[in-house]
Amino acid sequence: MSITEEIRKQAIKNAYLHDGRADVKSVVSKLMAEFPEARKNPGDLINDVKKCVDEINSMGKDRIIEIINNEYPEFKIKEKKEEKHELPELPNAKNGVVMRMAPSPSGPLHIGHSRMAILNDEYVKRYGGDLILRIEDTNPGNIDIDAYDMIPEDLKWLDVNVTKTVIQTSRMDLYYREAKKLIENGYMYIAETDQKRFKELKLKSMALPDRSMDPGVHLDRFDKMLNREYREGEAVAVLKTDLNHPNPSIRDWIAFRISYKRHPLTGDEYCVYPMMNFSVAIDDHYLGLTHVIRGMDHLVNTEKQKYIFNYNSWKLPYYYHYGIIKIPGSVLKTSIIKNGIKSGKYTGWDDVRLGTIRALRKRGYRPETFRRYWINSGMKETGATFSWEIFDSINRQLIDRDAMRFFFVNDPVLLDLNNDIDLESHARYHPDIDLGYRKYIIKSHSRIYLSRRDLDDIKPDEIFRLKDLCVVKRTEDGIAYIDDDSGKRLKIIQWCPENSHEFTVQKPDGTVDSGMLEPLAYNYNGVSQFERYGYVNIINRKGYFLHR
Repeated sequence: MSITEEIRKQAIKNAYLHDGRADVKSVVSKLMAEFPEARKNPGDLINDVKKCVDEINSMGKDRIIEIINNEYPEFKIKEKKEEKHELPELPNAKNGVVMRMAPSPSGPLHIGHSRMAILNDEYVKRYGGDLILRIEDTNPGNIDIDAYDMIPEDLKWLDVNVTKTVIQTSRMDLYYREAKKLIENGYMYIAETDQKRFKELKLKSMALPDRSMDPGVHLDRFDKMLNREYREGEAVAVLKTDLNHPNPSIRDWIAFRISYKRHPLTGDEYCVYPMMNFSVAIDDHYLGLTHVIRGMDHLVNTEKQKYIFNYNSWKLPYYYHYGIIKIPGSVLKTSIIKNGIKSGKYTGWDDVRLGTIRALRKRGYRPETFRRYWINSGMKETGATFSWEIFDSINRQLIDRDAMRFFFVNDPVLLDLNNDIDLESHARYHPDIDLGYRKYIIKSHSRIYLSRRDLDDIKPDEIFRLKDLCVVKRTEDGIAYIDDDSGKRLKIIQWCPENSHEFTVQKPDGTVDSGMLEPLAYNYNGVSQFERYGYVNIINRKGYFLHR
């Protein structure tokens, strides 16, 4: 067997064993071991392998399996039963669990939020009950009014079933009532001091003089806060805890503060806002939460919130904290995105450079991909790093069966085909032949587009195949049609007819590929596979790169 045939064989095998995606390095290593003479010119081997791998990776998993069955049955492996991933049982879970998601309306959801949403949704679907969307909007300085609509839209797209929606600023009277009860019972006080002094005393485990004053004094002070008789920062409501607690953050913590910033939703109706740990504890009780699932970064918050439950003799929900997931290579921070949109760096919340649900949806990811990934990741308490490779692999399995195949030529060069006869191209829309063919008539003496990179990689006088069209030869000034129907294996390159359309593909790294897209793809909308290029989501004649 020649090395050219062996390259194809090993690339097919590698793709078959790795979910339809061959790896250049793995194939090269295998070939160098079997063909020691190839080490003399490793560059040539790597280039040949890369071209072959590009072609094979554009085929789709079903076509690769078909080749294995027909040409290399010795590589077939006994199919394993797909491993079923399930989330662990929740302790003390009964039918009728009540769980919640609690995002801040500072912007839409990003991929990290999808974990919280899907895990809670999975458990409510398992045990029955309610999944509450609680929009925590008690920080008037960090709210995007559009987020009140964007968050539910993101959850709906993720197929998360919200049974009840609660907006915290509609519950302010409840928070004020509970605050007064805690003040009356001696568990909360109003501190008339600046933040610096308050923090200094906490670090020394020392109490403010305000702490020991009569509850009546603090009720009057709380009313003064509500009546706008203090300036911002002059007074805060503080929950009493343990001043000797080893974690200074848990020692007497601020439960309410004054803010005169105009709230995007409620305007100037309120000026005293609960801090997150206060409103969360109150809501978790009054909404009947049975189980709270959230990240390890909330461990301290859980301990703070338990003080309110204990002071009121309320039953605690079951708390489970999963490990923190680091998500590399993605812009998630709301403040950075907002500033980027404002400056014109980003086109919006769905800019494909971002890690928002909207951006990933625009690129062509399926909702089921998110669910499968987070269920597979489970509820481990240890931290981990998000794997885009695994995420893309899951998505590829979901889209490959119905992603139409098209030709896109990046950085195109228009060349004379030098064909003296009319030619016909019959290219499959998909490896599944039932989905039909796309047909092009290439008249004699036509011109076609090839990628500049492909053209530069082809040696003088090299013979190669234009995919689903004909065999050509590299000439000094371009290419020339050859009447060859021998069927011998040749390098295969995609092309586009002269009447193709200019087309751009925006990529998540911020770059844009410009090229020509075949005519039958131009009005297509949806995820398709551009052969030897990758999966692209086409929306209104614009392309957004998904993944290879």
